[in-house]
Amino acid sequence: MNIFGRHVPGTRQHDSRERNRREASRAANNRPRARSQQFDLRRRLMLVGGTLALCSAALLARALDLQVIDNEFYQRQGAARFLREIPIATSRGMITDRNGEPLAVSSPVESIWGNPQELLKAPQRLPQLAEALAMPLDELSRRLSQRADKEFIYLKRRINPDEAHKILSLDIPGVASQREYRRFYPQGEAMAHVLGFTNIDDRGQEGLELAFDDWLRGTPGAKRVIRDRRGRIVENVDLVRAAQPGHDLTLSIDRRIQYLAHRELRNAINQFGASSGSAVVLDVATGEVLAMVNFPTFNPNAVGSSPRDAHRNRAVTDLFEPGSTMKPLTVAAALEAGVITPTSLFNTSPGSIANGRYRTTDTHNYGVLDTTGVIRKSSNVGASLISRRLSNQQFYDFVSRFGYGHKTGSGFPGESAGVFPAPDRWDGTSKQTMSYGYALSVTPLQIATAYAALGNGGMLTPPSFIKGQHAKPHRVLDPMVTDEILHMMQTVTEPGGTATRAAILGYHVAGKTGTSRKASAGGYSRRYIGYFAGLVPVENPRFSMVVMVNDPDPAKGYVGGTVSAPVFRNVMEGALRLMDVAPDDLDAWLAAQAEAEAKRRKASGHAAPPLASNTASIPAAATARAPQ
Repeated sequence: MNIFGRHVPGTRQHDSRERNRREASRAANNRPRARSQQFDLRRRLMLVGGTLALCSAALLARALDLQVIDNEFYQRQGAARFLREIPIATSRGMITDRNGEPLAVSSPVESIWGNPQELLKAPQRLPQLAEALAMPLDELSRRLSQRADKEFIYLKRRINPDEAHKILSLDIPGVASQREYRRFYPQGEAMAHVLGFTNIDDRGQEGLELAFDDWLRGTPGAKRVIRDRRGRIVENVDLVRAAQPGHDLTLSIDRRIQYLAHRELRNAINQFGASSGSAVVLDVATGEVLAMVNFPTFNPNAVGSSPRDAHRNRAVTDLFEPGSTMKPLTVAAALEAGVITPTSLFNTSPGSIANGRYRTTDTHNYGVLDTTGVIRKSSNVGASLISRRLSNQQFYDFVSRFGYGHKTGSGFPGESAGVFPAPDRWDGTSKQTMSYGYALSVTPLQIATAYAALGNGGMLTPPSFIKGQHAKPHRVLDPMVTDEILHMMQTVTEPGGTATRAAILGYHVAGKTGTSRKASAGGYSRRYIGYFAGLVPVENPRFSMVVMVNDPDPAKGYVGGTVSAPVFRNVMEGALRLMDVAPDDLDAWLAAQAEAEAKRRKASGHAAPPLASNTASIPAAATARAPQ
């Protein structure tokens, strides 16, 4: 304190008072600020909680919108990445012959496929994959690069399941397999032209596989699955559509007769150096095709290894001038018109006759022939003289009734109608030339169908490849005329006829040879087509068969009686036995048996027994069925 009684700053008392004052002031100021800070914290907590609640509500609302209310878009996006609809393969229907023997069956196989996008991400695995696929690496890389924007590509199709398992066991990303079916043909080349074949997708491409593709193929199924990124199925989600297997098909073909025809035609083609050939066997009563073969042929189990030209069913698609197989129809037309009788005589001397600018000739001068002799000797001159007694319209109408110039109605793909022009397009030589098989074209199936009508009492039945599927027959000729024609044709296979090599022991055979020259630029060449068309047995014809051998080597033989008739005999001998057809010529059969027995006994030094004793060797069933 100074002299005036006041406190002086810097003194201890003054400092203490000043400090007390400031502390009191600070305490006073702190009391309301604490209350304010407590109030701000509560408000802030409420604000933060409300904000979080609003955010949670917004998230819940958005989740509800995405997953419940408007979920289609994201479901589509998810499904596009992992959900797939894949086909369920179905087996193609089996094809069997008339006896139930399998001709075409489908076997399960595997197809390897890949995802190019996944495979290209692992290029270091491509050499291993190429080796497993037996494919050059550069080819595999090129194929994947070309489909780099795709998710599916076939790598190897229709392989053995064991081979597919080996490839999958490599565990290469983007590689998977799927079940398919492959067509297999147990009879191989023998049935190739009738059945045809299927392509890599099991669709019919030729033959009956094509004609009945809708019936055989069935309907593939479909299912939804979830795949992982490697293409493996993780879960089966849903069955979209059940697979419907294809229907089986029973053909009229008898594989035993088919094999006989295939073997004998092949032997004839090789023996006579021919370029091609066809053979057709029909059931006379029903029109069913029992056999149909062609050469050259191919293996339907390995179609790619054969030339395209070999796939053609020549018996149905190719056209040929029928040659002398036309003469029985010419004679039948004249008999029906009443302008000739079986005993009418025709002077064929000197072995040729004028035909406009040309001359019609025979191989020999046969002199005077009756109607039967015209057929037995196959006289072109005699057929020409007979045709002159018919008007153009009579001849045309008659031949048209037998199906020439029209499709047979078999339903076989690519069937030709033939060429048989109307009379208003004929010139002065047409009818005479047609009477012995030139200036018109037909298929081997058309000839077989026409001859079947002769054997069926004048009732023409369209041919069929399906067992039991018979078209309604219609009459084209009086039965009395067909009987006369058949017995005339029978003389062709008997001594003095042009087709003795077609004779069958124990059976009467009615037939007709044909040897036509092949057309070339400006005329006809020295190349030939050899035919034989026949019916057996004559008393009750069961089979109609046509054999055509195209372009045989003339140095080895070219006439129908030499190149084609033996094929007919060998096939029909087997067919008659297989079908258990009773003989209609027991006398000839007994005589042959007796002669053979006599030779055997003579060789052994024993006397021959009476002929009657040989009847004991005749099967009881044969004698019971034999006509009296």
